[in-house]
Amino acid sequence: MSRFTITETGIEGLRVVRRQRLGDERGFLSRLFCAEELAPAGWRKPVAQINHTWTQARGTVRGMHFQHPPHAEMKLVTCLRGAVWDVGLDLRAGSSTFLQWRAVELSADNGNALLIPEGLAHGFQALTDDCELLYLHTEPYAAQAEDGLSATDPALGIEWPLPIALQSERDRHHPGIAPEFTGLDLNS
Repeated sequence: MSRFTITETGIEGLRVVRRQRLGDERGFLSRLFCAEELAPAGWRKPVAQINHTWTQARGTVRGMHFQHPPHAEMKLVTCLRGAVWDVGLDLRAGSSTFLQWRAVELSADNGNALLIPEGLAHGFQALTDDCELLYLHTEPYAAQAEDGLSATDPALGIEWPLPIALQSERDRHHPGIAPEFTGLDLNS
């Protein structure tokens, strides 16, 4: 019996992972990760890195981040405290959903996660103060491969639910999508 219910988002590989919570008067147990149970959803590599973020202020936007091949990574993003609007943006060359995005609310209350495949940029907006996220990555951070796009680029059309209250200096200076960008070639 799987402890996960997987829901499609309309972008190939971008999936919402709903965790089954087993609870009683003491509280609950929830399985955060199981490679075997997530394999049908596309998780096929070992976890190479786990990151934990804390975002202090509601309205803060982090992203849109990605790594170029051969360091492209799959991520499983979980909200441990607070709530976020979590966004995946398809950057894969030849994808039928190229430059489309989908977003879901992740929260400590709903216990959901977003499974983000290789070739998608990722970002989020804090819907509450004091948000904590846990990220599982299939590739370690590679400074030479890291990149990002402007979260406010009108060409991407990402609809943030709140006015943007704060972004890092780095994120504010990410470029918009270049007209000649044809996508990330994951086969290179």
